[in-house]
Amino acid sequence: MPDQDNQHNIRSLWRYSCFNLFLLVLLGAWFWQQNQPVALPEIKLNPAAKLQCVSYSPYYGKEQTPLVKDTRITTAQIDHDLALLSQHFQCVRIYSVSQGLDYVPEAASRLGLKVMLGAWIGWVKTDNDKELKLATTLANRYPNTVTALIVGNEVLLRGEQTEAAMQDYLRTAKRATKIPVTYADVWEFWLKHRDMEKSVDFVTVHVLPYWEDDPQSINHASQHIATVMDMLSKSFTKPLFIGETGWPTQGRQRAGSIPSQLNQARYMREFIQLAQAKDWHYNLIEAIDQPWKRKLEGTVGGYWGLYSTGLEAKFYFNGSVAERHDGWRPLCWALLGIFAFGGLALATGKHRPSNFLSAASLGALVATVAFLQLGYLAAACRDTMEWAVLGSVALAGWLALTGLQFMLLTNFASPAKNKLAKIAMYSGLLVLIIGAAIAGWLQMTDGRYRDFPLVIYALPALQLSLGAWLTGIQIRTGWNIIYSIFIYVCGAVALVTAAIAVWREPNNLAAILWLGLSILLASALWPNPDLQPAKKN
Repeated sequence: MPDQDNQHNIRSLWRYSCFNLFLLVLLGAWFWQQNQPVALPEIKLNPAAKLQCVSYSPYYGKEQTPLVKDTRITTAQIDHDLALLSQHFQCVRIYSVSQGLDYVPEAASRLGLKVMLGAWIGWVKTDNDKELKLATTLANRYPNTVTALIVGNEVLLRGEQTEAAMQDYLRTAKRATKIPVTYADVWEFWLKHRDMEKSVDFVTVHVLPYWEDDPQSINHASQHIATVMDMLSKSFTKPLFIGETGWPTQGRQRAGSIPSQLNQARYMREFIQLAQAKDWHYNLIEAIDQPWKRKLEGTVGGYWGLYSTGLEAKFYFNGSVAERHDGWRPLCWALLGIFAFGGLALATGKHRPSNFLSAASLGALVATVAFLQLGYLAAACRDTMEWAVLGSVALAGWLALTGLQFMLLTNFASPAKNKLAKIAMYSGLLVLIIGAAIAGWLQMTDGRYRDFPLVIYALPALQLSLGAWLTGIQIRTGWNIIYSIFIYVCGAVALVTAAIAVWREPNNLAAILWLGLSILLASALWPNPDLQPAKKN
């Protein structure tokens, strides 16, 4: 009964089109919500007042990194950066005096900017001695600019020196200069090494709610820092200084702690209000995004700055704040997708409204999600290898969806008559499943700095599971036994590792969504006897 089969196929396409339109509405609502300004607490400062201090690392340019010994920051860059920061801050904290940073006190002195000078202490004693000697020389040369000397930053946390060795370095610094001397580390390590208080003039603690062993959500972050500071004030007699506190704008969600632009703005404003009320002395981390940190800490490491690498302020301390500023770009991308896939539908010669609407709606989804994927790849990929790997997975998703669309428009779930579409869809699904298995395994074994790549997998997972089910496409048809075993094993690994991620962090929404996508991808593999290949449309 060709007419009956034809009507069934047309109804399937209408169902599929409604599914795509529903996804487009959800995606459009998400874009609208993300671009809406949100009212946040505002900082009440006198017009001439400035924030206290901010961490300044000038390694934001292309290939600038302190990890390469020959790196040298120019005086012109430092002059330009400090001129910007001096408009909003009373002080900058630097972590080293090497690689050109010995110029910072001189440049700051001309701007009336104070400096908390850092001497970097690592593994090698000769390097440490050289660094400390230069730092004390600069402190003595600029006594009206350098307000404190911070000898070592999280050295005990990294395990690069013992407590006794750090006390020796601090005593050396105190003998060489008259300015206050301190050591900086996370608050837990100060509690583990309380005797360090004897060697410093004040206690410099780092309190970062995102990096806690029990990560704090943005709703509890301010209360957490107040609790920590209250506990520290009872544990130490010398003055406390918050040497680092801040919030990242991109990267991996840790439990309920979510990096975002809105959360950074909220945390900073709430913290400064609290600091004003409690009369805390503080230093914010950090002035400018640091791309080089992504090699050490993943995506999140590069996005703690109050300024982007283009030196644009991410938010202001007064007024409303929006998470994203997309403008008309998502709509433009959606229109490109409609033209591309809609043109593909018309090129098949079947000008039914159901054919065009199914293709156009999928095209709008693919293009708009591609816009998001490119943004994610730019933020997450640290090197050429990661661009190649994650980019290949994204391309595999586009390939699979293109194959799905070809099958709908030409042979409508008859893959034997459309080998190119079949190969595209099967190959894309294979890469996605392998990629999900690898991503899940890395999350399970080394997940602290690894993102959940939700935007890469979301649309392909939805389309190859629910979309294929709505149209009656049986993706598994024709696989040989070796191929089937391999892909089922990969699917099982993806499912198990995703489930472990949720078990470890049950309040992590990203982990829950990743498990959901893994289930959808696995469901695309499962044979369903109710899905029979449809007849030619």
